[in-house]
Amino acid sequence: MDITLSNKKQAWLHAIRLRTLPLALASILMASFIAWSHGLFKWEVFALAALTTTLLQILSNLANDYGDSVHGADSDDREGPIRAVQSGIIQPHEMKNAMILLGVLSFISGIGLLYVSLDSWVIFFTFIGIGLLSIFAAVNYTSGSNPYGYMGLGDISVFMFFGLVGVLGTYFLHTLSFSTSLLLPAISLGFFSASVLNINNIRDIESDKKAGKKSIPVRIGRKAAVRYNWALVVLGNLSVVLFAWVENTPGGLLALLISPLMINIAVQMGKKTSSKELDPYLKKMAISTLFWVLAFGLGLVIFS
Repeated sequence: MDITLSNKKQAWLHAIRLRTLPLALASILMASFIAWSHGLFKWEVFALAALTTTLLQILSNLANDYGDSVHGADSDDREGPIRAVQSGIIQPHEMKNAMILLGVLSFISGIGLLYVSLDSWVIFFTFIGIGLLSIFAAVNYTSGSNPYGYMGLGDISVFMFFGLVGVLGTYFLHTLSFSTSLLLPAISLGFFSASVLNINNIRDIESDKKAGKKSIPVRIGRKAAVRYNWALVVLGNLSVVLFAWVENTPGGLLALLISPLMINIAVQMGKKTSSKELDPYLKKMAISTLFWVLAFGLGLVIFS
């Protein structure tokens, strides 16, 4: 391991995984940009949605640290960055307490978001259900007695929550309306988010095999997982082209200026083999996705 944790403050910061937060905020930004272009943006919705999403992402990161350590994916054989519970600096019960706290804070923030956004009790409780499902998904990716991440279902969950639920849900809270065309940018973001997870799973493929974690790369092999990553990048960019055509919003095509960065990451994924070499591309893909969303939104705002 190149990274060692020497104290609890460092361990907690490492467990939070700050580099994942830009990706968590991408869906909120995308939906908010579209709402802005339609003249329906609400600052209070944006602020509370960003807070709730950030809390959920931190909860997911803590649960992942805890779950992989308990289930053996974060063993001494793992070549990726060391985890907080694995290091022994943070005890499992401390991590569980932190997870409970983040779950409560996420729920409270989510209630506040719904309170300022909705005036229908039916829709309010529908979103409560979605919120509880989000908390469940965040915790049970690698934690619990039957974590779905160990069955290779993480990509589907990421696609749904970082893409469809995040974008469509936030847009609805801004506007109290829905358009089927919004599925296209939501799909783009879902594909890119799945790419980030796929890069993570390619990096950890050997340790995941030993731990019985049947991620997509473990199931299909490294070469096929690299091709799968290409498909996610290409289809994500094609989806926004289709959105620009359907909605007659050429400004959204400004996002394609970022596509060379994503393509370069996909190229490098086919060349790098060691976990140490692959690890930086997690951050690069997450940040590229954020830049992609910002370029998309800037184009909408300028040309709306």
